[in-house]
Amino acid sequence: MGEATPYQLLADLVLALHLLVVVFVVVGLVLVLAGNLLGWHWVNALWFRLAHLLAIGIVVAESWLGIVCPLTSLEAWLRKQARTSSYEGGFIEHWFQRLLFYDAPSWVFTLGYTLFALAVVASWWCFPPRPRR
Repeated sequence: MGEATPYQLLADLVLALHLLVVVFVVVGLVLVLAGNLLGWHWVNALWFRLAHLLAIGIVVAESWLGIVCPLTSLEAWLRKQARTSSYEGGFIEHWFQRLLFYDAPSWVFTLGYTLFALAVVASWWCFPPRPRR
């Protein structure tokens, strides 16, 4: 087992950041829905709802425009600099990538992202955000 290069470590950090963004988008909607049912007022904070809407909005725009996610591109570039494959490496890297990247036609992802974004927009209608008091 060789030593990781700085590029490899940076690529792993970008991959972890990418996973955090995905978790924020998915769990964010769950928190908004569950939080409103459970009376958690913080889930309707305007800053949280705007950040969540912006995150899924960027994903949908990239998908509709056929743009590769900048985090994916950056990670691939860093792995190339480290002279490693995008799908090999350490345990954490391997499983993060398995969670994030699937083999399916691009229209499947575009449809999924769009439907998810529509659910986020519907949550704004059902549970409107509240500006800070």
